[in-house]
Amino acid sequence: MIAVVLVLVALAATAVALCLDPLRQIVLSGVYGLLLVILFVVLQAPDVALSMLVVTTVAYPLIVLAAIRRTRK
Repeated sequence: MIAVVLVLVALAATAVALCLDPLRQIVLSGVYGLLLVILFVVLQAPDVALSMLVVTTVAYPLIVLAAIRRTRK
């Protein structure tokens, strides 16, 4: 189970790094964050998983999208 999640995390990280479109990169970053949350749950670290859930799927995408919106005006 851990090996499968690690491979998915590595693939998602590569996809985020190779994506050139900022909006798609934000979506992929959210998926990457969710996969990290799953990894931390599998590794029995629920406190880290909860903090990662808030940061990578809610706070970070909102801040980056707001920054993109302000720079495009």
